[in-house]
Amino acid sequence: MSDQILIVGGAGYIGSHVALAFAETGAQVTVLDNLSTGRRSNLQEGMELIEGDILDPAQLAQVFERTWDGVVHLAALKAAGESMLEPEAYARQNLIGSLNLLEAYASQPDSKLIFSSTAAVYGMPQYLPMDEAHPTVPINFYGYTKLQIEGYLGWYARLRGLKYAALRYFNAAGYDAQGRITGLEHNPQNLIPIVMETALGQRSELLILGDDYDTPDGTGVRDYIHVSDLARGHVAAYGHLKQGRENLVINLGAGQGYSVQEVVDNSQRICGRPIPRKVVGRREGDAANVYASAQMAADVLDWKVQESDLENMLKSTWDLYIKQNP
Repeated sequence: MSDQILIVGGAGYIGSHVALAFAETGAQVTVLDNLSTGRRSNLQEGMELIEGDILDPAQLAQVFERTWDGVVHLAALKAAGESMLEPEAYARQNLIGSLNLLEAYASQPDSKLIFSSTAAVYGMPQYLPMDEAHPTVPINFYGYTKLQIEGYLGWYARLRGLKYAALRYFNAAGYDAQGRITGLEHNPQNLIPIVMETALGQRSELLILGDDYDTPDGTGVRDYIHVSDLARGHVAAYGHLKQGRENLVINLGAGQGYSVQEVVDNSQRICGRPIPRKVVGRREGDAANVYASAQMAADVLDWKVQESDLENMLKSTWDLYIKQNP
């Protein structure tokens, strides 16, 4: 019998790729999503959708009347800048929602939870590459909420026997190479989709937030990981827990960085369109370089990136943008 996997937030950008990766293993995938940012069209044939919200404990109780072999928790608000302006919304969705989910699931026999965490838990880099031992000093409320949830998981593991893996993502990018995920993100906040919108003329220009960093071209360097590689990391983490191995807090990143200038120049070449840009002042809290050590994931999960070269991430994104905006 195939594994029964519940993916909370599985209709969103990352969640839909995670759902696809589990389905490719033969798992029976059910998605719980409130569709605030997710799209029905992102779900593959054979996946069940439960339209619902982790802020509704009664509905969660119904969902967990069923037995799940594993649960993946991706439902969250995730814009770092917005979290500093609307902390109440982030506390409600990320903290209260996660506690509701843990209350419904953690005490069940053999509960296994894969949690979508973030590199934002680290804050400003104190050394590079950033490994799992790096101090966790978040500089935005979004990162704070994710770090608190990691703490909850540790306590529920001790007190209720929960098995868990907290996956600290770096910057997800790209789309499924076979074009099976067709929904673009609502109101994207990340560099690559903003670049694509600028190439399409949906934005008048791209604002480059500082070009005087201590990097080869002066623009900030970030670790981008293809979303399909990220999705495979969730499957690997589930397999690890299924084998009865230890709980995990682990980075999922490419282990190298690309600068804003590299992303823009390569996007202009791939898109074949001009990308108007303007350099403005640095954004408070931005570091010059941020990139991961993914050595623990390689050692513990036998996982490494396969699709996270810049060309592939940009091309798979542009292919979908131009398909949706002919």
